[in-house]
Amino acid sequence: MTNLRVAVLDAAPSEVERRRVPEELPARLAGVVADYRRHLVAERGSSGHTVRAYLGDVTSLLGKLVDEHGPDAELDAVDLALLRRWLAAQLAAGASRSSLARRGAAARTFTAWAARTGRMANDPGPRLVSPRAHRTLPAVLRADQAAAAMAASAVGAEQADPVALRDHAVLELLYATGVRVSELCGLDLDGIDHGRRLLRVLGKGGKERAVPYGVPADRALDAWLRLGRPELVRKISPPAVFLGARGGRLDPRTARRVVHDAVSSVPGAADMGPHGLRHTAATHLLEGGADLRSVQELLGHATLATTQLYTHVTVDRLKAIHDRTHPRA
Repeated sequence: MTNLRVAVLDAAPSEVERRRVPEELPARLAGVVADYRRHLVAERGSSGHTVRAYLGDVTSLLGKLVDEHGPDAELDAVDLALLRRWLAAQLAAGASRSSLARRGAAARTFTAWAARTGRMANDPGPRLVSPRAHRTLPAVLRADQAAAAMAASAVGAEQADPVALRDHAVLELLYATGVRVSELCGLDLDGIDHGRRLLRVLGKGGKERAVPYGVPADRALDAWLRLGRPELVRKISPPAVFLGARGGRLDPRTARRVVHDAVSSVPGAADMGPHGLRHTAATHLLEGGADLRSVQELLGHATLATTQLYTHVTVDRLKAIHDRTHPRA
């Protein structure tokens, strides 16, 4: 019997202990996990973070199967009762509602795949009900706060320092387009349509979409490409639009720092990173009259339900304005 050693790369030790992830699985189940990983990567196009999370959850579930039925257990022993006991054990160990919701989703995705590929006779996943994660309203900037952050960044770019030019272009494009930071950092030079002011970005699941940007972002991008990027490019540099100080592709962590530093200079602004600017862009589009379907397309959301989260922010703001200004509020 060979064993699969499972590493939970992005979990703190206490989280690993709570999840009771086994270090080893029987060879047959290890092969199932390996096949499932290939499915997530090659067929679903899942991100590295999603693959790690789902594999950790599935390995934990199969560890529960082995604990209860022994190393020769069949996948068909993963029934609704076992799924519920597995989630109950997570809850008793202190897992949050959001963690339980994600693990339930991971289990349902796995059992659906196993049943579809003939590894299980029946799929118990659809009958598994897990707690819904609490959805908190995202922090966003007011329009004047966003303008102040862009203006502060523009002042630094006026010195024509390559890094300052890059940072300003990063900030303007994130706010102008609402793209994910991974999409911006993955953008190559041939993904820019300068004439129509469009970016072609590769989103989740390997889906490409075109996203427009405005005149201020166009100016910032042009200054970076003409004056800044040539100063940072090296022989080893990829065809990336945005480069790091050593000539490699810009790291998302650097982009997060750029946004944090710019927003923190604005009095009263909420602390945020690129995802906060994405929320801000969506909210300002809706407040400006954009319809929900168009914003869904711009943001690359798979479902309209995700985009609808931003309508709550807009409604709350409208209510606040009404309460403050209407004489009979």
